Amino acid sequence: MIDAALLAEAEALLALYRARGLRIVTAESCTGGLVAATLTAIAGSSDVVERGFVTYSNEAKTELLGVPAGLIAAVGAVSAEVARAMVEGALGRSPAEVALGVTGIAGPGGATAGKPVGLVFLGVLRRGGAPAVERHVFAGDRAAVRAASVAAAFRLARAAAHTSPPKA
Repeated sequence: MIDAALLAEAEALLALYRARGLRIVTAESCTGGLVAATLTAIAGSSDVVERGFVTYSNEAKTELLGVPAGLIAAVGAVSAEVARAMVEGALGRSPAEVALGVTGIAGPGGATAGKPVGLVFLGVLRRGGAPAVERHVFAGDRAAVRAASVAAAFRLARAAAHTSPPKA
């Protein structure tokens, strides 16, 4: 079940995107589609949510989003570089105006030295702009890390809606 606070944030984000004539595409790994699921839990969201990519495996990131396999091998799937490549790939494969990307370690396993459980990289890209990436280390269990990732992604999406569109 999706948290009521996240649903309220989703509803507000959808209203903002409608008002600005924007559509969104998601590229998700550790959230497994939860960003898109939260947005689409709101009736009528299809005018804003253009599509979503759940790219849980490294192969999916490469095949569906065009993230170079060599990049993943060099820096790991949980990295700023891969988050950036995910949003670039998602926007390149969609007519949406804004892409959101999430890659991280939701736990309880999967941590490595230097990459703890809760480490999440979030990316956002507005068409014609430059990608922005944030690094977070969220506390709590798997559900808490995933919910915090969705909330942070929504915050990034709100900020992207307020940036000026590129000049033609």
